[in-house]
Amino acid sequence: MGTDETTASHLQELRRGTVVLGCLMRLRTPDYGYALLESLNGIGITVDANTLYPLLRRLEKQGLLTSEWNTDEARPRKFYSTSPAGDRLAAELTADWHRIDQALTRLTTGDER
Repeated sequence: MGTDETTASHLQELRRGTVVLGCLMRLRTPDYGYALLESLNGIGITVDANTLYPLLRRLEKQGLLTSEWNTDEARPRKFYSTSPAGDRLAAELTADWHRIDQALTRLTTGDER
C-alpha cells in the first residue's frame, strides 16, 4: 500500500517526537550515533542519519545529552549520554505519551469517559 504525500507528512510529524524520546531513553546507556541509529531502527523507531545527527547536536546544545570522544579505537567516536535534565524530560514525555495513548484508546473503543 502506497503512502500519499499528505499521509507521509502527517506520519513524519507524528514520529518526530518519538525519535527525541527514543534517543533520551536509549542513551541512558552511552553510545555513539551509528549504533543509536541501528538500535532505534531495529526496535521500530524509524529515523535516518540526516535526521539523527542534527537532532543529537540539538539535544546536546539544550543540555539534554552530554557527549565525549572515545579515541581508544582506530576511528574516534563521539559517545552520547542522557543528562539528568534529559532523564527528567524523558520521564515527563513518557507520562504524557501514556496519557495520550489512553485517550486515543478511549476514542477508538468508543469509551469516551
